[in-house]
This record gives sequence, structure tokens and C-alpha cells, in this order.
Amino acid sequence: MKIVSACLAGMACKYNGMNNNTQDLIVRLVEEGQAVPVCPEMLGGLSVPRTPCEICQDRVITQDGKDRTDAYQLGARRALAIAKAIDANKAILMSRSPACGVNQIYDGTFSKQLVDGDGIFTRELKKVGIEVIDVIEYVKGEKQ
Repeated sequence: MKIVSACLAGMACKYNGMNNNTQDLIVRLVEEGQAVPVCPEMLGGLSVPRTPCEICQDRVITQDGKDRTDAYQLGARRALAIAKAIDANKAILMSRSPACGVNQIYDGTFSKQLVDGDGIFTRELKKVGIEVIDVIEYVKGEKQ
């Protein structure tokens, strides 16, 4: 079983109220019962739409300077609980997100610069040994 970023499955939960370029492969996994979509930000109590956030010095900060670390941590714990409940062995997540970013996230300056690192939810998944894959890599691998 897989856990996937809800925004990739067509759910309008991205910070700007949109989805994240719905991926047909992800939608199919959900429809076939092979994956469960989660949005850690919403599970942490954040609204849609919401002010964009980035990780800055291990805190999750909004573009206007508010600390949202607690909400991101709560959402990550709740999403992890779902992953464990469905016995997920793999997660396919949205790249660059402060929650779901895999291997690269924005640098905390809101200048669209990327740095090596993982989002809050991704870190939790990796701690418990759930394989985490960036959606771009997943789609590329499935199309080959």
C-alpha cells in the first residue's frame, strides 16, 4: 500500500487552493485502492488557501513571517499515523513542499532557490523506514 500527496491526486489542498498538476498515475493508484491520499498541512489544521511556507533554520515560516512549525509537525504526525494504519511501505510525495518535499526543498528565502533537504512529513516517514519517492521520479520510472 502507498501513501500519496493529496494534491497529486487532484485534491485542491495546495497553499493557493489548487491541486499540484494532478498526476493520472497517482489518481489511478487511489482509484484502484493501492494508495491513500493525505495532506499533512490540512491534517495540521492549516486552511486552504493559506500563506506559502518554507523551512528556515528548521522552522516552518510563512512568507509574512509567522511560525507554522507546530501545525506542520502535527500534520506530519497525523499523516504518519494514517500511513502506519494502512501499512504503507512506500510514499509518493510532491517535491519541494515544506511538508512533503523529497531530497530538495525551498531554502527559506521565498526566492524559489532549492537546497538539499526533506519536508517535515518526509522526515517522519524516513525515520520509520517507509520508502519515499519524489513524484517526478515515480512518474518518470513508470513511463519507461
